[in-house]
Amino acid sequence: MEKSKNIKSCIILCGGNSSRMGQDKGSMIIDDKPMIKHILSTLNHQINEAIIVLNNRSRTSKYMEFIDSQDYTYQITFAEDEIKNKGPLPGIMTGLKKIKSEYALILPCDSPYVSSDYINTIFNEIDENFQAVVPCHDDENRLKTSEPLHAVYARNTIPEIRELISQDILHIKGLIEKIDVKFVLIDNKKIEKKEFRNLNRPQDI
Repeated sequence: MEKSKNIKSCIILCGGNSSRMGQDKGSMIIDDKPMIKHILSTLNHQINEAIIVLNNRSRTSKYMEFIDSQDYTYQITFAEDEIKNKGPLPGIMTGLKKIKSEYALILPCDSPYVSSDYINTIFNEIDENFQAVVPCHDDENRLKTSEPLHAVYARNTIPEIRELISQDILHIKGLIEKIDVKFVLIDNKKIEKKEFRNLNRPQDI
């Protein structure tokens, strides 16, 4: 598949078990529409393709029923986790295998407050000398304060992800330690902290 520097890709992770929320988060109704639709709407005019990664066939069918691709300005592809119940790393790998570009922005389905400004900013930070662009809260303690699920990863990180999964190292910061990362400070100016608010429990809503 030919890759293009001009294509902007996003991978939306919807494969979690939502155990703390008690129900599937991406399809939860927030402000009159499913949570994932807030993200999908924000991505309009910002990207060329979105890969929605889910963890099983029934959930994929459910999402395909309520997500109408005609509502969006980009191509939507549904993908099922290659490796199930191993956290977000396999979802990232599954999505990276599907993209038409060299990099993809990763977003979790439970972050409905991500803005178009953030999406534009993080894509503009992509640098071919790095395999990832990761926001962090503290420039002196980058790894510990990073936001790895709102970051950009290169398609060429797939071998590293596969190796980590084979060793049962499933935390994303394990990937960040292995690859060349460009960290971007969350300073409430260029990137605001509110972009990373997610909804994990009923009381978060």
